[in-house]
Amino acid sequence: MGNITVVGSINADLVTTSDCFPMVGETITGNTFTILAGGKGANQAVSAAKLGADVSFIGCVGDDTNGQFLLKNMENNQINTGGIEVLNDLPTGVAQITVARDDNTIIFVPGANHLLTEAVVNKHIEMIYQADVVLLQLEIPLKTVEYVVELCAKKGIKVILNPAPSYDLAQSLLNNVTYLTPNEVELEKIFGEDRAVVLEKYPNKVIMTCGGEGAYYHNGSRVVNVKGLPVKVVDTTGAGDSFNGALAYALTKNYQLTDAIKFANKVASKTVQGLGAQTAMPTLQELQN
Repeated sequence: MGNITVVGSINADLVTTSDCFPMVGETITGNTFTILAGGKGANQAVSAAKLGADVSFIGCVGDDTNGQFLLKNMENNQINTGGIEVLNDLPTGVAQITVARDDNTIIFVPGANHLLTEAVVNKHIEMIYQADVVLLQLEIPLKTVEYVVELCAKKGIKVILNPAPSYDLAQSLLNNVTYLTPNEVELEKIFGEDRAVVLEKYPNKVIMTCGGEGAYYHNGSRVVNVKGLPVKVVDTTGAGDSFNGALAYALTKNYQLTDAIKFANKVASKTVQGLGAQTAMPTLQELQN
C-alpha cells in the first residue's frame, strides 16, 4: 500500500503579499512578489510525496519556462512525472494570488490544464490502475474527471475528489467517488442544501473542511467534527491542498476515517504557518517535531 496517482492541474503561482486587498479600480503598493510552484493537483501531489507516499502524476504543462520550472520542481519532490505531457498549443497554467489579512484571493488561468483530456489519461492509464488512491480536483476538464472516476469505480480504486473550483456535479459522479472534500462554500454551491442535510445524505463520503474549525462528516449515526489545531496563520493558500494530499496518504496507510482526517488537519495546520503552498507543506519528520 502507498501508491497515489494524482490527475490534475499544474500552475505557476504568482504570489503578491500586501497589507490589504485593493478595491476595484484602486492601485496599492504590495510588500513582496514570488513565483512559486502551484496548481491544486500539483500541490496535493507534493503534499503526499513530502509525507513519503509513492506519487505519480497525470497532467499537462506548456513548452515554456514555467513548465520547465514546474516539472523540475515535481521531480525534486520525488514525484513520477512520466504522465505529464508537454504541449506546444497552450502556455502552462498560472494563478495570480494576493495574500493579505490572513486570507487570499486567486485568479486561475488554466492554460495547458484545459488539454488534460481522456486521450491523455488513456495514454497513462496504468498509472491509474496501479494506484491505491486516485486524487482529483476540478481545475481540469470536468469530463476528464468523470472519466477517471468511472475507470476507478470499475476497478474498485479509492477516489478522493476535491471539488475546487466548484461546479454542478452529476449524481453518478457523486455516487462513484469514495470521498468528496468540499469546503463549506463549495458544499453550498454544489448541493444548495444545509450542510447537515448533505452530510447525512452522504455518510462517510462527504468531508467538509472548515479552516480552523477542522472538518465535518457524518459517520452513519451523527455528524462528527474532527477539530482543527489552533495555530498562527501566515498564509492559507495551500491549506485545502495539503489536507487532501495528507488524507490520501493516510488512507493508503489504512487509517480509519476519523484518524485520517485528524492527520490531514495536522498537516494543513502546519502548512498555513508558512508562506506559499508547496514550500510550506511539511515532511513527516517536520510534522513530528
